[in-house]
Amino acid sequence: MKISYDRDEDILLIETASDATIDHAEHSGQFIAHLTKEGKLVLLEILDASEFLASVVKATARGKLDEMAPAR
Repeated sequence: MKISYDRDEDILLIETASDATIDHAEHSGQFIAHLTKEGKLVLLEILDASEFLASVVKATARGKLDEMAPAR
């Protein structure tokens, strides 16, 4: 697994399988999932990552991660 952050675009990239071939992507809210033909996750992009991570930290600190409201 490889995690990187693009500060200019505020995108967090989580690569789960560097040797897999991306077939397609699915976009939902702040997330773009890049998948293989079989549906295996290869890369996850989190848009507006600083906002997302701040909300995760805040919810975790309050012990209410399951109640976290969607960012958009």
